[in-house]
Amino acid sequence: MQARRGGSVDALGGGGLVAWSGSERIGLLCWQLGPEHSAEITCLAVVSKAQRRGVGRLLLDEAAVHLRELAVDHVWLVTTNENLAALALYQKAGYRLSALRPGAIDEIRRTIKPSIPEVASNGIPIRDELELSREL
Repeated sequence: MQARRGGSVDALGGGGLVAWSGSERIGLLCWQLGPEHSAEITCLAVVSKAQRRGVGRLLLDEAAVHLRELAVDHVWLVTTNENLAALALYQKAGYRLSALRPGAIDEIRRTIKPSIPEVASNGIPIRDELELSREL
């Protein structure tokens, strides 16, 4: 379960794509279809040895193709304020900031998921949710 928007979602419960390098899985992107021709990207993960090699971007681009085939025209996702690499990746892939929820992670930590650390490994306090979206 992934906590966001004051609730939780089964991040692996919808459709998705897997990136392979030979016989090794190196990346995963998951989505859930929503109302009104929308979809939420619920998971994007790339193994550490394959990061910064375009795998995440490839998954985002391929997801856009698949989602268009499913009549989706609006895709959105949620990340946190300290996730700088993800913010850069999403914006380079055409996503735009569409919402800021100051203090949302503080509230999720108190009410849903106390295991979320206060500070990320990069030293930035984890406090806020940022929502990004893209029209397909």
